[in-house]
Amino acid sequence: MKKIAERQKEWASLKYLVLAKSQPDYKAIRKLFADNNWDTEKEWAFRKYLQHALAQPTKKEDLLNAYQHVWGYFKTKATDEERQHYQSLIENFSINEDEVLPFLKKLTVKYQEPYLLQSVLLFPKA
Repeated sequence: MKKIAERQKEWASLKYLVLAKSQPDYKAIRKLFADNNWDTEKEWAFRKYLQHALAQPTKKEDLLNAYQHVWGYFKTKATDEERQHYQSLIENFSINEDEVLPFLKKLTVKYQEPYLLQSVLLFPKA
């Protein structure tokens, strides 16, 4: 049971980064955790999917999808001004001049969202 808990914690920190890179790998990894059991075969598959996803080039639609998932944590607590600003950022999104990421980081800190505070997508590990 200890190994599954460790992997679940690791996955929690990586899931939005993986989603931003590869939705198929994201879905495959989610399935690995479905039965709450962990073995060496799942460990190997987990590492393989992670490695594959993280090697993918970032695509605008995948990154926006991940951002929409993150935004879900704020859509009911954000102010009207924050909602409008987010919508504007999404509508004008450019992968080369990403203003959505810093805005989501700011909201994560402002609202102290525990799950997102550990997200590698928002706060990469050095």
